[in-house]
Amino acid sequence: MTETVAIGGERILLTGATGYVGGRLLHTLESRGYLVRCLARNPEWLASRVGNRTEVVRGDVRDADSLQRAMTGITTAFYLVHALTAAKGFEQEEFEGAQRFANAARDAGVRRIIYLGGLGSGKDLSPHLKTRHRVGELLRESGVQVIEFRAGMIIGSGSISFEILRALVGRLPVMTTPSWTETLTQPIAIEDVLSYLMDAVVLNSNDNEVIEIGGPDRITYKNLLREYAQLKGFRRWIVPVPVLSPRVSSLWLGLVTPVYARVGRKLIEGLRNETTANTERALSLFSVRPMSTRQAMQRALTNEEHEIAQTRWSDAYSAGSKDTRDTRFGSRIIDSRHIVVACRPSQAFVPIRSIGGNVGWYYLNWLWKLRGWLDLLAGGVGMRRGRRDTEQLLPGDALDFWRVEAIENDSLLRLKAEMKLPGRAWLQFEVKLIDDTHSAIYSTAIFDPVGLMGLLYWYLLYPVHVMMFRGMLRKLAEAAINPKKQ
Repeated sequence: MTETVAIGGERILLTGATGYVGGRLLHTLESRGYLVRCLARNPEWLASRVGNRTEVVRGDVRDADSLQRAMTGITTAFYLVHALTAAKGFEQEEFEGAQRFANAARDAGVRRIIYLGGLGSGKDLSPHLKTRHRVGELLRESGVQVIEFRAGMIIGSGSISFEILRALVGRLPVMTTPSWTETLTQPIAIEDVLSYLMDAVVLNSNDNEVIEIGGPDRITYKNLLREYAQLKGFRRWIVPVPVLSPRVSSLWLGLVTPVYARVGRKLIEGLRNETTANTERALSLFSVRPMSTRQAMQRALTNEEHEIAQTRWSDAYSAGSKDTRDTRFGSRIIDSRHIVVACRPSQAFVPIRSIGGNVGWYYLNWLWKLRGWLDLLAGGVGMRRGRRDTEQLLPGDALDFWRVEAIENDSLLRLKAEMKLPGRAWLQFEVKLIDDTHSAIYSTAIFDPVGLMGLLYWYLLYPVHVMMFRGMLRKLAEAAINPKKQ
């Protein structure tokens, strides 16, 4: 086994800190006393989630200037980003980001890049898995030492794999399963993934490494469904079907699980490939001994049931987001209304803070769900993401088909739309004190249309929007005055 040594006083660069693995890794690094610098497109989303010693800088892996600033003084850099949710050309985005990141690391004298990619071997790899492997190659071509981990299904509270698994078994007494459920995979617990990543920081080696990691069990996806059903005490029937295309499978997943069609399709394309570790290099290099699949599911289930998932796959900034810097938007359209309530702002803000998820949208909730279903069919995020916490919201949180852009205690909640739209949209709630006993709740819908289609979208649906926003505001006021009826 290669000896490990501690690296004292170094500053570690972490990309992907708003994502599932990156968010967990951030807290682990901080708890071990490391100095961390996070590279984020929206630093304000991370501000409330980092420790006092952690630095957050604005930047993007495809922006060379921001990378140059972020790499200053860095000895180890984690590359935990991907473009899985890009509508088109995700491969090119992946390659461009990896190449610029690697070049910046080389120029800054970074000693080591640690990268988490995907398992899979053979010539018939899916585009997603091919891209993951090519990213590792591009990082190594820079000349900087690269420790590349390749993992298959990651099981943990809030992970996309666990959420899909739980939703499928929990909601479908009878499951029709396509041929890809016979493929072997080697699941690994998120705790074990984090242990490998942390140990890589102090690995005493100067060589490039490609390390395949997985738990002790090789299991088909079908048997994984059965294992979870048995763990939960559910009786489930599995009916195999000969053909189910990736597109149909992804729409099916989107209707019954929290994953939306675009991500689902890319994931399912990779499920035809066996994702098992073909070497035992991980066991010889590291002292990590991964837990079993059943143990991983038990731990994930416990965390989910106690609602203490630290991060969720859907909280990644890239989930459904689209970079619109190069799009010319038309005149901004604003629809604003308010209502006066006989209570203080702290009370008036309570139903606003609870909006979405299981609580719903207070008025015509079925119409909001219909909008989410239509968005899902169009390849958007739909409504299945819910919310991270039933009571607390943080900037950057996913909230159904919105993203929390800003939140201020008892005064402001601003949501940015991530559904498919011919433009950009925000929904903002504000609470202002009028006098000692009264407050005003403001509801503002903001829309930036793109071209004629954007204007047609807004004005054709304007009567529906008015009805929904007006009714929602009225119900929010009622919930603020009578919280028990909420």
